[in-house]
Amino acid sequence: MGEESEGQGHGGELARPPLTAASARQMTVGLREAMDDVRRTVAVLAARVRVAHAARVWVPLGYASWEAYCLAEFEISRAQAYRLLDVARSLAAIDEAVTAHPGLSRMRDTPPADAAALDYGLSQRALIDVAGRTGDLAELIARRLALLAHSGLTALDAAAVRAVVRQAVRDIRTAPPAPPAEPPTDPTVVAGRGMVDQLADNAYALGELMLEVAPAYLRDADAADVLAPLCNVVGEDVEHGLAARRYALTGDRRALDGIVL
Repeated sequence: MGEESEGQGHGGELARPPLTAASARQMTVGLREAMDDVRRTVAVLAARVRVAHAARVWVPLGYASWEAYCLAEFEISRAQAYRLLDVARSLAAIDEAVTAHPGLSRMRDTPPADAAALDYGLSQRALIDVAGRTGDLAELIARRLALLAHSGLTALDAAAVRAVVRQAVRDIRTAPPAPPAEPPTDPTVVAGRGMVDQLADNAYALGELMLEVAPAYLRDADAADVLAPLCNVVGEDVEHGLAARRYALTGDRRALDGIVL
């Protein structure tokens, strides 16, 4: 047999003509819209799951449990049923942190049962991953929204809130595991950790000062120019000031690694 003709690809499919940049961009826009639709659907589903579970919807229908109800009504497994609850729990924590901010209480006009008025663009996998740390997530979101508001922004619009929430979810997903429940008893270790904690506390206070001068929406490169005179006055290296600023913004000590700690 001869070689495959140039007009055929693997499996005998006719090769398509090369895409133009305009066609590729149009195709990408369509993919993005489809992904956004999926994320919005996840948000609506999670909100309705939250309401249904809180109302113990399975009881009047004669089911013994949530998982039995999900299996019979939707043909989904026990694991899937509880993953839905994880997604709902994470979105509930995010919604509460966002709507608790004074400047955001009117950003949602739809009823809670159809939440998604503010689409955070989060995947189901991301929401499942942070379900076990919703308290940390809500605290981080609240702190960052407060910092942004305090940084001189006149209003927190949907785009700014969305960015804060998405970054907070990423940070919680990648944060190191919590320290062991039992505190160390070795005096040297205790003293060493105390010194590290004190350095971190000092860095956080410095970071808050840096944020007063260089608001959170500035990139590091722009913030460095603004902070240089202040760092010179307080006797701090600009890199230290930027690291402390990142720590105050994120609450993640890894921002200090190799620079302050």
